[in-house]
Amino acid sequence: MQKGNIGVTTENIFPVIKKFLYSDHEIFIREIVSNAVDATQKLRTLAAKGEFQGEVGELKVNVTVNKDAGTITVSDHGIGMTAEEIDKYINQIAFSGANDFLEKYKDDANAIIGHFGLGFYSSFMVSDRVDIITKSYQEGAQAVKWSCDGSPEYTLEGTEKDERGTDIIMHLSDDCREFLEKEKLEGLLKKYCHFLPVPVVFGKKQEWKEGKMQDTDEDNQVNDTTPLWTRKPAELKDEDYKAFYRQLYPMADEPLFWIHLNVDYPFNLTGILYFPKIKNNLDLQRNKIQLYCNQVFVTDQVEGIVPDFLTLLHGTIDSPDIPLNVSRSYLQSDSNVKKISGYITKKVADRLSSIFKSERKDYEEKWDDLKIFISYGMLTEDDFYEKAKTFYLLKDTEGKYYTLEEYQALTKDLQTNKDGQHVCLYAADREAQYTYIDNARAKGYNVLLLDGQLDTPVVQMLERKLEKTTFARVDADTIDRLIQKDEPKGEELSAERSANLSAVFETQLPKTEKMSFHVETQPMGEESMPVVITQSEYMRRMKDMARIQPGMGFYGEMPDMYNLVLNTDNRLIKDVLEQSEQATAEALKPIEAELRGLNARKSVLQAEQDKKKYDEITDEERKDMDDCRKAIEAEEQKRRDVLSGYALDNERVHQLIDLALLQNGLLTGEALTRFVKRSVDLL
Repeated sequence: MQKGNIGVTTENIFPVIKKFLYSDHEIFIREIVSNAVDATQKLRTLAAKGEFQGEVGELKVNVTVNKDAGTITVSDHGIGMTAEEIDKYINQIAFSGANDFLEKYKDDANAIIGHFGLGFYSSFMVSDRVDIITKSYQEGAQAVKWSCDGSPEYTLEGTEKDERGTDIIMHLSDDCREFLEKEKLEGLLKKYCHFLPVPVVFGKKQEWKEGKMQDTDEDNQVNDTTPLWTRKPAELKDEDYKAFYRQLYPMADEPLFWIHLNVDYPFNLTGILYFPKIKNNLDLQRNKIQLYCNQVFVTDQVEGIVPDFLTLLHGTIDSPDIPLNVSRSYLQSDSNVKKISGYITKKVADRLSSIFKSERKDYEEKWDDLKIFISYGMLTEDDFYEKAKTFYLLKDTEGKYYTLEEYQALTKDLQTNKDGQHVCLYAADREAQYTYIDNARAKGYNVLLLDGQLDTPVVQMLERKLEKTTFARVDADTIDRLIQKDEPKGEELSAERSANLSAVFETQLPKTEKMSFHVETQPMGEESMPVVITQSEYMRRMKDMARIQPGMGFYGEMPDMYNLVLNTDNRLIKDVLEQSEQATAEALKPIEAELRGLNARKSVLQAEQDKKKYDEITDEERKDMDDCRKAIEAEEQKRRDVLSGYALDNERVHQLIDLALLQNGLLTGEALTRFVKRSVDLL
């Protein structure tokens, strides 16, 4: 019997392996089974080159559990090892057998997984002792047994083994006995070994017999050795791709499209990416792309290799050229990753462009699901924007679709304002904003429907990219001011009459921390609504952005700011104006006379101070101006009190306000109840 110490530079190597090298203990099964697959692939290579003349036999990897003994055994019928090879590849950590083999057979051994020679030692993360029983394929080889309890000490001795190959026997630690459970271990095998190129067998298939599940004679193979991405696209049909998707994601809806990746220069990359059906949840479906290295599962965290917007896709990517860390658990950054990322982006863009050109009707039908992918890509990748702008679609409120170029051609003439800006009108909710949409249509304008989660940032991006183009939501202002033309307008009220009419309504608006109102007057035509509520495009956009963009939370805390526009051409508003003027004329006469005098005095004081530098104005002059301002404020408050007193009991004023609030979904609770009762009384 040979005894010795494993060739490591520190006696702390096992704690390092156990705690730090591998990100998750369950990874041991991937490493040990992958090594068994390597050994099998090596034998195939030698047989193909004629360097192994014996009977190859049935090549598979067997995984067995003995709960009584507390062991998991991984057995292969591959190349096996001699005592000298164990000494070289097991006793000297990180001297990889796969690297030696690849160097010798680099033109033939395309599917050798190992890179670092460390995979075997992952077994000590879960084991108190590990035994290797192995027999080399070489003629006359002596079977040997290697054993180690997790210290640098090992034993190596001759043993009996009938057939070539290797058995790895892991005696599990007490705290890792969960891996002895059939369901647990089978789940890990399907996760990490699902597409290994050699059959992996875990027990026998079962069937219901005599009132219980019983083993059959058929092997329970847990993997698919020829996954779809390893086959040529020309030999595959749509149903093959759909069936593979169901295999990957049994509970998912049918995918929209798929892209078969297949490149061998300047790097090797294969895979299939699917566009799943999603609409407005950016995060729920992430981490659905599985990364493989020679059919060995590596990770589903692919942010480094796939552009961020494509992490919303589902599917598989397999590449031996993707740089991994020592434990094969995550990506390392290098120039190859950037090249692969760029290639995938280009392939996705080309595929979408092809579908749009050849199957536009089908593309339009799937647009609502596709839109979030394409919007996200255009926002985050300039190169993708340049390609996607030809197949990005705008949908209007009538359900018609246009490319950016088509929409500009359709609407530019009619929807260009007096300053030469092309104004694209849009709604976020077809039902809630129906009245505003109807007003725009009455002018012959087209209204887009932008109700997606990313539409606000997309709109801002398009305003930067498209020349002399702006987007305005139909409820952001009155229609005549959204697209201002050089056309005659109705007669404007004088400043004094406008201020009084505004105060009648403003004093009766709801007072809440969540809403702020500004009242103004505007002639909008006799047929237009008497009161229209609009919301600032800028502030609404900032609040929308605050919901999805970190660092803009202060906008989200601000109250919603609305404009309440009184249509001075409408008969109802004219009646309110005339009646309020009659009812308040006597009370307002002395106040307005005093205000005229005070404003005149303020103008004189301001003119005198404008002639001087700031530090030349005396304290007395400053006090005069301050007193004048305070007097004006006091008179303004008297005026508001008079108008408020008149409006307080004016049911028409309250009814007009409530109708406008109701139309915009802003009338709730007690105010809504009062409105209903008042409406009944008026009827």
